[in-house]
Amino acid sequence: MATTFVPAPPPDTSRDGADLARFGYQPVLRRKLGRYASFAAGFSFVSILTTIFQFFGFGYSFGGAAFFWTWPIVFAGQFLVALNFAELAARYPISGCIYQWSRRLGGELVGWFAGWMMVIAQIVTAAAAAIALQVVLPSIWPGFQLVGDDTALTSSSGATNAVLLGSILLVITTVVNVLGIALMSRINSIGVTVEIVGVLAIIALFFTHTERGPGVVLDTDQAVPGAYWAAFLVSGLMAAYVMVGFDSAGELSEETKNPRRVAPRTILTALAVSALGGGLLLLGALMAAPSLSDGSLATDGLAYVLTSKLDSPAGKVLLGCVAVAVTVCTLAIQTAGSRLMFSMARDGKLPFAHSLAAVHPRFGTPVLPAVVIGLLGIGLLVLNLGNAAIFATLASVCIVTLYLAYLLVTVPLLIRRFKGMPADEASETGLFSLGRLGFPINVLAVLWGIAMAVNLAWPRAEVYTPNGGSWWMQWAAPLFVLLVVAVGAVVHRLVGGTRRAAETSDATTQSV
Repeated sequence: MATTFVPAPPPDTSRDGADLARFGYQPVLRRKLGRYASFAAGFSFVSILTTIFQFFGFGYSFGGAAFFWTWPIVFAGQFLVALNFAELAARYPISGCIYQWSRRLGGELVGWFAGWMMVIAQIVTAAAAAIALQVVLPSIWPGFQLVGDDTALTSSSGATNAVLLGSILLVITTVVNVLGIALMSRINSIGVTVEIVGVLAIIALFFTHTERGPGVVLDTDQAVPGAYWAAFLVSGLMAAYVMVGFDSAGELSEETKNPRRVAPRTILTALAVSALGGGLLLLGALMAAPSLSDGSLATDGLAYVLTSKLDSPAGKVLLGCVAVAVTVCTLAIQTAGSRLMFSMARDGKLPFAHSLAAVHPRFGTPVLPAVVIGLLGIGLLVLNLGNAAIFATLASVCIVTLYLAYLLVTVPLLIRRFKGMPADEASETGLFSLGRLGFPINVLAVLWGIAMAVNLAWPRAEVYTPNGGSWWMQWAAPLFVLLVVAVGAVVHRLVGGTRRAAETSDATTQSV
């Protein structure tokens, strides 16, 4: 394997390297991430500016202003998952955490499918995040609308332009990922700082330019007709789309200093800070919107509120903060995905594992995984060029797959709790642990994950084919999951056959 051991400065890094060696891996990645950089990795993956700007209109169009309450509900459920992840991050500080946690808890097969589904989800999520540039860049400068005049994501020209802008962004993030974790971390940390400042500024703008009081969150007048609980469940998909990826701090464990202590805290902090900022952003937008009934909130979302309150150079600056957030969000997703792919390849669990596990001797990065994720993301966009229905479909199918990958961690973890958690992985005192609360929190996290996976994958025509379409589009999420599992089974068998053949060949050579 073309990997290079890169010695790091003592004392902490050498201790971290020895800790990693206990799991059977050489420390070939470079430990450059401190506490803030680790937090930034998780925060930028969640990226409330990116995803709320992208999906606010979707949530409002179904649930009206009262869809706000889906936000704290989803946060509570996802925080249960994050608590379990934080405990595992303290026990297993290894890159590619979803795969590593799942296989060490549930066995090789369960772990492989968790990693496979997570890799697929991250590729699709990177493409879906890159699309969000279309929501903000044409509003900053019309010249960013390279195709046609209609900037709406639901139009053919807007969808085509989104694909072009997203493809350009994926090229840039791929180059950054190739050049090293230090550059990626620096850009990501600066971007997250800009995003946090932007969030605070937008919240301040909204709360100082209100049109109505906080009681607006009880308003259901603009919800779709019918039983409100059904509309509320659909509107909750917006929050479900946003509050994922907080495990990124765990994905980068081998590049984080003192990861057993840092990663658990940053996983929880990234989600909690995102939830607080996003909740205030939603509330402020609903209170400041010029109108709740003219249809603009459902079609243009937060961009409508922001430009109506600050149609000036300062407003353009705030939209620029959103563009920065989209950029670092895409960057963080691709980085996490490349580390997961590297981790699986290092164990010989993917095709072309030798090349995918190679670390560049100068940059200290797994170059090929970053390139593969970038190219596949661009290919996914190009295949849907001009298709205005791509966006809800992309978001839904990738998030369903991601929630299932999370379940392939929390379910095996719950089974292990029944049998008794091993004590040797977290022998160091003072590490994050749920203690006696672990079992009930784990049970609730599993129930929550199942409920959300069903809600996300439910073949609703109003989500998948709002303007009409083929039956397979309406059933896109469950069909996509079945396709991922079927292809995964074939790949797993091929990889297993290749490994067995290689082991047989090595054994024959040694005997000779």
